[in-house]
Amino acid sequence: MATKDDERAARLKAALRDNLRRRKAQARGRADDTPGVGSEPVPKMQSAEKD
Repeated sequence: MATKDDERAARLKAALRDNLRRRKAQARGRADDTPGVGSEPVPKMQSAEKD
């Protein structure tokens, strides 16, 4: 019985690893497509001094 449990644990571990990789790739793809909070460019400061 221990070998079946070990095989099952190994399959689950591999499936979870693949799932995590896929989810990370999806998150990276979404981040590239749409700008998120804090990704807007900071406006340049205008000098108070005029020539």
